[in-house]
Amino acid sequence: MTTAPDLTLNNGVAIPQLGFGVYQVPAEDTAQVVQTALETGYRSIDTAAAYRNEAGVGEALRAAGLPREELFVTTKLWNSDHGYDATLRAFDASMAKLGLDYLDLYLIHWPLPARGTAVDTWRAFEKLYADGRVRAIGVSNFEIAHLRELLARTDIVPAVNQIELHPYLQQGDLRAFHAEHGIATEAWSPLGQGAVLGDEMIAGLADKYGKSPAQIVLRWHLQRGTVVIPKSATPSRIAENFGVFDFELATDDVAELGELDAGKRTGPDPDTFNLA
Repeated sequence: MTTAPDLTLNNGVAIPQLGFGVYQVPAEDTAQVVQTALETGYRSIDTAAAYRNEAGVGEALRAAGLPREELFVTTKLWNSDHGYDATLRAFDASMAKLGLDYLDLYLIHWPLPARGTAVDTWRAFEKLYADGRVRAIGVSNFEIAHLRELLARTDIVPAVNQIELHPYLQQGDLRAFHAEHGIATEAWSPLGQGAVLGDEMIAGLADKYGKSPAQIVLRWHLQRGTVVIPKSATPSRIAENFGVFDFELATDDVAELGELDAGKRTGPDPDTFNLA
């Protein structure tokens, strides 16, 4: 069975470069969908407290019977649980739903700059890491200013920043900051919620390589060194999204895709998003 290559995080932990996301997968469908992903070859599963499907992920992991060390599980702290003590309680709740003894990656889902809670929240993450309850800690949707505050006021550099990233939103300055500080870039909405799949340039490359537009975009992410977590509940697309290791985009084609950047978000602006 094909397996995704690993990237090494700044603390030495290996993360599969291609994982499987379960955003908007209904709770009642999650176990079957994750089971299909695991059977396809995915070994990294990305969920979040806000998705309300952690229990389904845990059910699928147990049913798969795979060695725990072969799996990489990520979940995220929701906005209503920011703060030191609340973070520790929320982590316990997520772990109970997942049914795991330890977590591979824990992320702060949103920075919530208007509340000023990120630093206290991150200190709780540092405790969880020091206690060996999570192998790596990181953030999601943090902009450069939010990362600078953490770096200035806390001890551990985030291992990962999971951000909206696709050909129409390439986040060059943020990715450069990540590279400068040893933070891995992980892409959510790597296909722009499907918006990029009808792009004429991407369609042309799909014809050139004999691949689907989604496979072209995922391969582009991989060759740029990004961790990527496409989501689908359809078995054929779950398999299609994993079929990206038998070809390589030419350097000129990677550069051509870079010209599609339009600064176009499909999700909220991290500087203003404060939903609890």
